[in-house]
Amino acid sequence: MVELNSEMSGSAAERPSMVWDAWGVPAGHQPLSAQIRGLLTQVFGISGEPAARRDEGDVPLVTTSLTDIARADLGALVGAEHVSTDDVDRLRHAGGKSTLDLLRRRDTRPQDAPDAILAPADHDAVLAVLRYCSARGIAVVPFGGGTSVVGGVDPIRGRFPTVVALDLRRLDTLTDVDPVSGTATLGAGLTGPQAEKLLAAHGLSLGHFPQSFEFATIGGFAATRSSGQASAGYGRFDDMVQRLVVATPQGTLDLGRAPASAAGPDLRELFVGSEGTLGVVTSVTLRVHPIPETTAYQAWSFPDFATGAAALRTVVRTGAAPTVLRLSDEAETGLNLARSSDIGGAPVAGCLAVTTFEGSTAHVAARSAEASALFRAAGGTALGEAPARQWEHGRFAAPYLRDALLDVGVLCETLETATSWSNLANLKAKVTAALTDSLTAQGTPALVMCHISHTYPTGASLYFTVVAKQLDDPIAQWRVAKAAAGDAIVAAGATITHHHAVGADHRPWMAAEIGELGVRVLRAVKHELDPAGVLNPGKLVP
Repeated sequence: MVELNSEMSGSAAERPSMVWDAWGVPAGHQPLSAQIRGLLTQVFGISGEPAARRDEGDVPLVTTSLTDIARADLGALVGAEHVSTDDVDRLRHAGGKSTLDLLRRRDTRPQDAPDAILAPADHDAVLAVLRYCSARGIAVVPFGGGTSVVGGVDPIRGRFPTVVALDLRRLDTLTDVDPVSGTATLGAGLTGPQAEKLLAAHGLSLGHFPQSFEFATIGGFAATRSSGQASAGYGRFDDMVQRLVVATPQGTLDLGRAPASAAGPDLRELFVGSEGTLGVVTSVTLRVHPIPETTAYQAWSFPDFATGAAALRTVVRTGAAPTVLRLSDEAETGLNLARSSDIGGAPVAGCLAVTTFEGSTAHVAARSAEASALFRAAGGTALGEAPARQWEHGRFAAPYLRDALLDVGVLCETLETATSWSNLANLKAKVTAALTDSLTAQGTPALVMCHISHTYPTGASLYFTVVAKQLDDPIAQWRVAKAAAGDAIVAAGATITHHHAVGADHRPWMAAEIGELGVRVLRAVKHELDPAGVLNPGKLVP
């Protein structure tokens, strides 16, 4: 064990707040290129200028319902200066960053928002807040980075008159490093970059890089079963979890004391993926690894998606999987072609696959050589390093493009699922058709793109991006399309979500996913841990 001092915490300066009505920070926002504008005009007849953005100080909010007594009581628990009813603070905690969230922010009517923002400093303060709110019927929405794209942090009140956001940003310490065992204990409020910086001081890395990496938190990764872009090499976040400390209205749970155990069902699984509905994760002990000695990059082209998917399956099942392994279909590869002059890449025909390999020089060389031989034998054409490096350079930037499209009247949203290899083609066809047919029936053509984002020996995840012209009511427009896609996913026998989580948006399909008995089990667990039902109402549990 390494004894750590109080300096091993995340810096507030290293944790920028996202803007209230879009993804990320202003520096990441870019206007649409001439190439993208030309494509929008050609396909959708859209050529307008971006809509004007409002200042966050000019946005009307529903008046806070937090009483003076409750504010004083909560201030005694977390510190009076860490209870805020300021409208700007409330607006920045008014939900996540899905397309629906952002469309709602553009409404000129008063915005719903938490009645107060609480920022506890440690586990004991979180526990005290949960007990207080449970006793007094105040709904609590745990809030990490605010990156949810499924309504997971929307301030749904349910039957409660008051809802507060529990911002965990002050739980930002690295409290333990065990280099012998290869583990580290991190506070739930640390963002991805903060965690990586603290671990790097010990020569270590977590290697978890989802698209939300720059803003999402350790607690959020655990609560949503996050899967990073390097999952082929390092696994999903739930694979990394060794131990959890969780605060509930009924008390504390400290779960996980060995790498594996036969001491009954693993109770950690109740909270990994629980989305703040059963308790609040305050710290996580995770598997970490030494910072890789080297990284190798290689991109491939396959003549069609089926050929590329078969090649990925072969590589994964052979055990030669890269650290990153992704395959874009023809439509997504074509969009990358349209953007290639903007981002310095060369055109790619067919379907583009991206791979990276991390580790020691010898290990990387051996694995990349084996994978390359398998890709060539499966019909792949090597494209060199450039497309893979180009993808890595811009891998966190896609949400900014989504926001720029929304600004000019284009609907853009994503959804993901997973299934077995044998069902992959059927699932892709059914979801693509459901989205295309739904949007076309509503009066607009649609561009539906897809890529394999995560792979397993027995199956893979499909990640869809949908682009269409916004109609008069884009929220209703997307809800209809999303419902069609969700029904198609369930009918095809796939999971309703692979890594975005359930939140409020996928909740209607949970009964189909786990069955009525499964629903009763979830409800029973919630009743035991949260008998008043104050934890994140309207999410996950049907």
